[in-house]
Amino acid sequence: MILGQSIVPGETTGHAVVTHEPLSFWGGYDPKTGEVVDRRHELSGCNLVNRIFVLPTGRGSSTASAILLESIRNGTAPAAIIFTKTDPILTLGAIIADEMWGRSIPILTIREEDLDNIPEDRELRITSDGRIDWDE
Repeated sequence: MILGQSIVPGETTGHAVVTHEPLSFWGGYDPKTGEVVDRRHELSGCNLVNRIFVLPTGRGSSTASAILLESIRNGTAPAAIIFTKTDPILTLGAIIADEMWGRSIPILTIREEDLDNIPEDRELRITSDGRIDWDE
């Protein structure tokens, strides 16, 4: 179990997809399909729909919030995003989705050293207080 900090609270479950590389949602994530389309990223071709996406932080462009917003509207967003460093741009997309459509995704931060403790492709449970756990 890891205790993170809820930036956008919520409860969800999903299989973890973990990367140590930042990702720009602008040009790197397809909001129509949920696929990582940045061909230089290690997750290129990976579909993140309903997965819990764990990464250090986002990368770049302020328009990335619009891509996350659109993917939440389309139902092609990750189930949650966990960062080691708060990403205000992607967080903004999740907050606006909640304001506009009454639906969002949890956004959490964890300590950098906990990134390696998240089990890849294991089903995680996230609670509104920031607890992240899984079955052993």
